[in-house]
Amino acid sequence: MSKLLILGGTTEANALAKAVSEQGVAAIYSYAGRVENPRPQPLPVRVGGFGGVDGLAAYIRENEISHVVDATHPFAAQMSRNAVEACGVAQAPLAALTRPAWTAQLGDDWRLVPDVAGAVAALDGASQRVFLAVGRMHLEDFATQPQHHYLLRLVDEPGALPLPNCDVVVSRGPFTQSDDRALMQRHGTELVVSKNAGGTGARAKLDAARALGVPVLMIDRPALPERVELSNVAQVLDWLAHSGVNLGV
Repeated sequence: MSKLLILGGTTEANALAKAVSEQGVAAIYSYAGRVENPRPQPLPVRVGGFGGVDGLAAYIRENEISHVVDATHPFAAQMSRNAVEACGVAQAPLAALTRPAWTAQLGDDWRLVPDVAGAVAALDGASQRVFLAVGRMHLEDFATQPQHHYLLRLVDEPGALPLPNCDVVVSRGPFTQSDDRALMQRHGTELVVSKNAGGTGARAKLDAARALGVPVLMIDRPALPERVELSNVAQVLDWLAHSGVNLGV
């Protein structure tokens, strides 16, 4: 019997969970556990890490997982690398549901950096009002540039923060260009720092930055091992069907 493991936490993963549930596919949805109140899913859910490659491979074997779809965030690089290796060990077919990266449009002022460390280094200099849209996990990295006034938008209340001068907005996307433009105007944003996450849910800040003439420090995606990459739910369902999964209730 086929059983799918979805490594989730993204809009794309949520859409896939809905689709496979409607198709009657036996599946488990896995959250990393970084968000306090994750969205409910129409599938059985597990929360937390697996314990590296060995732990994930053991989970796949012990739970008789036949297929794995990595629908994690494009910057969840370690999880994606572990998935490739663990699926090889457990001999479970793996596909990644990936969103296309953003590309600069006419009027954008993007300064490209290869990684978070590159973004931190690029902030060396005089104080600016920075919209730091990189998520909670990387805030500590930017503590080495405390001269800036940071605007943070986070999914959960963060508690203590490593940045001495910041404003926090707690909100969950998707966001709109008009709202992000107003947000950036209220806070006097002079620079946006963003990961190239792709997708539509967080793109509004880039459109707002273009409209306001605000430059964007864009962090490139991490390199990942070769794997099957699919760009939408329909392609995943087709891959599952051609991999021996019986679709349809």
